[in-house]
Amino acid sequence: MSVELWQVDAFADAPFTGNPAAVCLLPAAADAGWAQRVAAEMNLSETAFVVPRQDGAFDLCWFTPATEVDLCGHATLASAHVLWEAGRLPLGDTARFHTRSGLLTASREGEWIVLDFPARPAAPAAMPEALAPALGVTASHVGRSVDDLLVVVDDPAAVRAMTPDLGAVARVPVRGVIVTAAGDREGIDFISRFFGPASGVPEDPVTGSAHCTLAPYWSERLGRTELTGYQASARGGTVRVALRGDRVQLAGRAVTVLRGSLLAGPPA
Repeated sequence: MSVELWQVDAFADAPFTGNPAAVCLLPAAADAGWAQRVAAEMNLSETAFVVPRQDGAFDLCWFTPATEVDLCGHATLASAHVLWEAGRLPLGDTARFHTRSGLLTASREGEWIVLDFPARPAAPAAMPEALAPALGVTASHVGRSVDDLLVVVDDPAAVRAMTPDLGAVARVPVRGVIVTAAGDREGIDFISRFFGPASGVPEDPVTGSAHCTLAPYWSERLGRTELTGYQASARGGTVRVALRGDRVQLAGRAVTVLRGSLLAGPPA
C-alpha cells in the first residue's frame, strides 16, 4: 500500500530555508517500528505521521531518525500546512492534533500559521561539567526545562559562531541543548541555536518546541509577551512567539518543496 508523502520547509518564507519536515498522511494508525524506519529513511530532523479521527481532528506523532519525540513544532506546522494544501481540511478551519503532549492546534492568519503549544519554562540549573568546554561559549545563565537545557550567552556573535563538540553534547542526559542570546538585528528580540545529537538531530535548523522554553525566558527578561526569535542555524528561520499564561503561540510560514507517494506503506 502506498501513502501520500510531502516535504515542507517550516518556519520558512522561501524554499530551502527554515526546517524541512516530512509529512506522511495515513488512513489509519501505523506500527511505530514502521514509522521509525520511514523517519530514518527520510533522514530529516522530524517526520510527522497524521491520521484522521472521526471527530474531524487528527492524531499526530513525530519521529527523528533515531526516536519518537513528545513535542515538535516545525513538523506540526508542516502537518497543518499539508492538510490545507491537500484539501484534507478547509482553509478556514483550525487543525486540531491529538499528540503525546495533549491537544495542539494550528490556525491560519494570512501567510502565517499559528500553533498553540504548552509553555515549557526552564528552572535554574547547574551547567553540566563537561558541557561548557563542549559548547565553547560562556554561559551567563543555565536552566532546565522538561526536555532541554537552556544556556544563555551574553554575546550573540558567539552563538552564531559556535562549533560545538557534538559527541560531548550527546552525553548530556537531555533531549537537546538550546543556546540563546539577545537579538542582534532590527526586529529580532533573541536568537538561538538547538543541538540534539542524543536524539539523532546534531543541529536542528529551526526548533518550534524550543521556543516553548525561549518564550517564557525572554518574555520575563524583556518584559513583553510578544516577541520575535531567529534561529541562527545555516538555514535559519523566524519564529514569532506570544506567551499566553501556560501556553505559547508560535507563528511561522511554510513552503512545500516535494510531494509524492511512499510506495513502501505500512504493513497490512
